[in-house]
Amino acid sequence: MSLDKPYKDIPGTTIFDAEQSRLGYHLNQFCMSLMKAENRERFKANERAYLDEWPMTEEQKQAVLARDLNRCIAAGGNIYFLAKIGATDGRSFQYMAASMTGMTQEEYAKMMLAGGRSIEGNRFIGEKKHG
Repeated sequence: MSLDKPYKDIPGTTIFDAEQSRLGYHLNQFCMSLMKAENRERFKANERAYLDEWPMTEEQKQAVLARDLNRCIAAGGNIYFLAKIGATDGRSFQYMAASMTGMTQEEYAKMMLAGGRSIEGNRFIGEKKHG
């Protein structure tokens, strides 16, 4: 039996639910492995070889190699686990968030200090426009 997921109707938003958790299990476990210094060193020495030790999909591996966090999230990644990749690269969480929006870190920081992203465009697909 499939669960009703009304939140699937939000453009540009991936909710990390049980389905996403199952999809990204090995990707997220790989990320958690980066908490250990020896694993970070092995990953930095040969990223592809280290990724190949994990039973991740090729799409997940390519997303990690490209540091495409939006692809990683679509492939089941959880941003809190994915942050370990950024930390391994010496990147801040702010840098990572900016990369997901297509902004520079400076543009992202300025937007957040000004009150965050505009509500314009934050709608759901099934919403009807009135008036």
